[in-house]
Amino acid sequence: MTKDFPKDYITAAINEPIRKHENFKPIQVLTSPKGETILDFGQNLVGWVKVAIQGKAGEQIKLSHVEMLDKKGVPYFENLRSAKAQATYTLSGNGIEILEPHFTFFGFRYVKVEGLSGKINPNDFTAIALYSDMKQTGTFECSNPLVNQLQSNIQWGQKGNFLDVPTDCPQRDERLGWTGDAEVFSRTAAYNFNVNQFFSKWLIDVTADQNKNGSVPFVIPNTLKGTSFDMPVGAAGWSDASIIIPYNMYVSYGDREIVERQYPSMKAYLNYVRGAAKKDLWNTGFQFADWLSYRADDSQGMIGMKSAITDNYLVAQCFYAYNTEIMIKAAALLGKTDEVQEYQALLERIKKAFQAEYMTASGKLISETQTAYILALQFDMFPEDLRLQAVERLVKNIESYEYHLTTGFLGTPFLNPVLSRFGRNDVAYKLLLQDTYPSWLYPIKAHGATTIWERWDSMKPDGTFQDPGMTSFNHYAYGAVRDWIYRTVAGIDTKEAEGAGYKEIIIKPELGGNLTYAKGSLETNYGLVSSSWKIENSKLILDVEIPANTNATIVFPTNKVETIKENDLIVNEKSKIVGSGKYHFEMQM
Repeated sequence: MTKDFPKDYITAAINEPIRKHENFKPIQVLTSPKGETILDFGQNLVGWVKVAIQGKAGEQIKLSHVEMLDKKGVPYFENLRSAKAQATYTLSGNGIEILEPHFTFFGFRYVKVEGLSGKINPNDFTAIALYSDMKQTGTFECSNPLVNQLQSNIQWGQKGNFLDVPTDCPQRDERLGWTGDAEVFSRTAAYNFNVNQFFSKWLIDVTADQNKNGSVPFVIPNTLKGTSFDMPVGAAGWSDASIIIPYNMYVSYGDREIVERQYPSMKAYLNYVRGAAKKDLWNTGFQFADWLSYRADDSQGMIGMKSAITDNYLVAQCFYAYNTEIMIKAAALLGKTDEVQEYQALLERIKKAFQAEYMTASGKLISETQTAYILALQFDMFPEDLRLQAVERLVKNIESYEYHLTTGFLGTPFLNPVLSRFGRNDVAYKLLLQDTYPSWLYPIKAHGATTIWERWDSMKPDGTFQDPGMTSFNHYAYGAVRDWIYRTVAGIDTKEAEGAGYKEIIIKPELGGNLTYAKGSLETNYGLVSSSWKIENSKLILDVEIPANTNATIVFPTNKVETIKENDLIVNEKSKIVGSGKYHFEMQM
């Protein structure tokens, strides 16, 4: 029987297909205390294992996929929740059989193998990484091997969670397109890979699932319909992806069309927030707030330190300002002069409401947390004359935690940028290079992590695990620090407005952390941008490459302006505007 279906809702796919990429062979074959045979592929990845095996007809081979082994060496399945994460094959007995799945994928580093008789041959197994066919565009390397591993972990976190949809995690019974994770990571994602089409397609899905009142679901596509999370409300930092990501794609690629297409959706969401706010104060409704910030009872890593819990609505008010600021820029980009003025007036009222509700006259916030001060500084919620005291409060807080971060999903992306903006690059570098819990490098140094974790202590310092109900070892949100690494350590950035998409480039590396060299590159729509610096005998050497049809402002990382030379010619300027080409500078520290 033939039956007609409506076709008017079908659109062509505009993003890259999911393809097979890297292959991995086991780096070792392990035997657990329970006698289980385990293959270690050396990298937490997303994909499947291809098997080339020979056996008798009817024999079954079972592969069980996990991310971690416990401290005794036993596969850790609990964090998968109800997911089986298994592939079972029944052999035909017809010689060597090549077996692999086609309609699923797994998140794993380790595979438990059952059903094989005799000694296992690791060469019979190949792990294949799957992700959207995004072109890698960004590279970074420095003199600190732990930071280089962090760079790798951030990229692998993106690979494992960018399979057509930006998922929060790939291994457990979830794999949802959580908007908050995508929002905080979107700028970093655009350094790592060319995600212009990837996000362009996903933002169309955002518009399609947007509620009639303008609110945006917490996951896109909205598979939470009919659950307790299916609420026609918006949450700061999550639903805001509908505004933040389109503009980030414009800044990264100069793609005005994304903003133009998404503008009605962006405006509808801001109007929803305006309706939810009372007298310009967004202090109603459900909020995730600074999700998974430091809790004192989470680990034994910082005994005596208090939890870092930021008021939900303080966070929401800061993001209300963030959204409005972007809408001012978007409206200006599209020539909507009346709306620019409307949003500028709104932004001023939002900041005044914040100051009246959450700040004392001396500039102390009701939440004495890193995230509270970071967000308020990032979005200029303080009057200008109270900003430096706020920076001092932030630094003292960081010092009280012995230079450990305590931020969650929404505070972390802005932590180092705020410190650098206000002249505390020294503190930003200390946080980057901290290697005990909680920190970016703790999972790497203590537990050999090869991806970013969902929690700062998904595996605790004592080798036990966090709550298995929500403990992912491939969860890219905290990898948003790479945005700061690119823009500050390597020093590669773009101007906004007419210079977006690296039409007008900024090269401004800021040295610190006892690094002796750092280099980064980015393949833009105009060609390759690169910045490489190294210290030799108290002399700084800076090499820069600028692509055709662009210009760059190079800001030299020294105060000894009189020592700056370009190919032995004295520059004698703190900054220099250059066109396309390769440039070599030397200067004293």
